[in-house]
Formats: sequence, structure tokens, C-alpha cells
Amino acid sequence: MFNIPLPSSQAALLLVVALANSTAHAETWAITDAAHPLTSVPADVRVIKLDDQQRIEEQLSRKLPPNPHQAALAARQFMGTPAGAALMQQLAVAQQANADAWSLGVSKVPAVVVDRRYVVFGQPDVTAAMQTINQARGR
Repeated sequence: MFNIPLPSSQAALLLVVALANSTAHAETWAITDAAHPLTSVPADVRVIKLDDQQRIEEQLSRKLPPNPHQAALAARQFMGTPAGAALMQQLAVAQQANADAWSLGVSKVPAVVVDRRYVVFGQPDVTAAMQTINQARGR
């Protein structure tokens, strides 16, 4: 990080903006699976569906022949198509989402996590869970 001297009025404004941004835009994740649908999900909330990876893998394997050699060939051919590349990108995103959820120690769903620190389990209404967290934090 660079240390750029600012006039005191600009430094104060920058500090106020930084503080406002750190409290107003809390990072929120809603972690669930297909069996536990969420409601009232604000647009800026990251939704992690723990079973997306399995769903994508099943989608991929449904199209493969039962013979392992033929399946490997068909998979390689499919990966070379735009649809295959898109599916692989979805799979990578799903794997990263699972890793992120597990890194927080989330063991029950639904879970709403704010700032990777505060969590409400069992509340499918994401807005209500966020309100519970904000009340507990004194906001």
C-alpha cells in the first residue's frame, strides 16, 4: 500500500468514506442446498449451493456412454465445445463455493454468514437473518 500525503480535509473525507464502506457493505453469503430453498435474497448476497457440484457432475455424466474408454473420449470432445467449457467453468465456481463454505466451518444449512464472522443457521429468509445479525451487532 502506498502512503500518499493528503491535505487534512481530504484525509478526513477519505477516512469517513472508508469507514462508511466497511460497515455499509458487509459481505454476506447465504449457504444452502436444493432441499433448503432460500427466500428474500438481496441482489448483493452471494448464494452458495453446496450440491451444485454434484448436480453439474451428474449433468456431465448423463451424456457419457457406459464404456469407460468411450466415455473418456466423449468427455474430451465435449470439453472442446463452448457448452463443455461453460460447464467446466460452472463446476470450478461450484467447487470454489464449497471450499469457501467449508473454510468457515458451516455444517448446517441454510446458513447466512456476514463478514465471514457472524452466522445465523436455519433461517431461509436471508433478509430476516441479516436483520438478526445486525441487531446482535448493535446496528
